[in-house]
Amino acid sequence: EGRVEVYHDGKWGTICDDQWDDRDAEVVCRQLGLSGNPKALSWAHYGQGSGPILLDEVECSGNELSLDQCKKSDWGQQNCDHIEDAGVSCDPFTGCFLSPLLSAELPFSHPFAEGTVRLAGGHSPSEGRVEVYYNGDWGTICDDGWTDLNAQVVCRQL
Repeated sequence: EGRVEVYHDGKWGTICDDQWDDRDAEVVCRQLGLSGNPKALSWAHYGQGSGPILLDEVECSGNELSLDQCKKSDWGQQNCDHIEDAGVSCDPFTGCFLSPLLSAELPFSHPFAEGTVRLAGGHSPSEGRVEVYYNGDWGTICDDGWTDLNAQVVCRQL
């Protein structure tokens, strides 16, 4: 759970809570690889961010794999103050992803985007150990609480 921040064009920024609802939270939780009961939180519930407000009027259907696929304002086009920073709760957490990934910071543009997944060490390209790209390196995900639902999310991301 936390304030949602996105990375775009070399900088991190927040999302305005105009139109922010549980369908948007569902997409954020899915993008972070978290399951649970997605809940959207408004009015800077997790504190006000600093820097740019990068997105506004986000309207997801709930089926998208990432916020980038949702209807939204153009990057940087907004009419908000940080008191309107959007947040999410993906409680309860299932699994123990690399802890920095739980910070609700979403990837958008790198050679490999932060949070990109791949399979390694399998007998074919469609099987193997799940690895996540974070902070310039590939790391693994532990299997505590890992379910078929988590595997389905990874498969959709590949």
